[in-house]
Amino acid sequence: MPETAPVILQMDFPFSGPWGEEMAAQLEGLARDIAAEPGLIWKVWTENAEAGRAGGVYAFETEEQAHAYLTKHTNRLAEFGITGIEAKVFRANTALSAITHMPFTASPGA
Repeated sequence: MPETAPVILQMDFPFSGPWGEEMAAQLEGLARDIAAEPGLIWKVWTENAEAGRAGGVYAFETEEQAHAYLTKHTNRLAEFGITGIEAKVFRANTALSAITHMPFTASPGA
């Protein structure tokens, strides 16, 4: 775990599906690719079928790694014709996050 607080990347974009288990089955390869991203601590996949949006919340070791991934994923989504991507980068407050049960140090596959 890095000495500094993790960097949180929040992304979402228009998405027409698939959702739920079908999404999990179709995007497993992408999930495995993302899992190998340098500096990734974890990702929470997000989906809202009613709003037609999907994305994720990521924790990275450094701001540089978060921005590098943001560029990579934005380009990947653009190749699929996805626009309207919204992204924000934050530094986590680990003291408060620890109180509210955020497992920043969770190991892969845990």
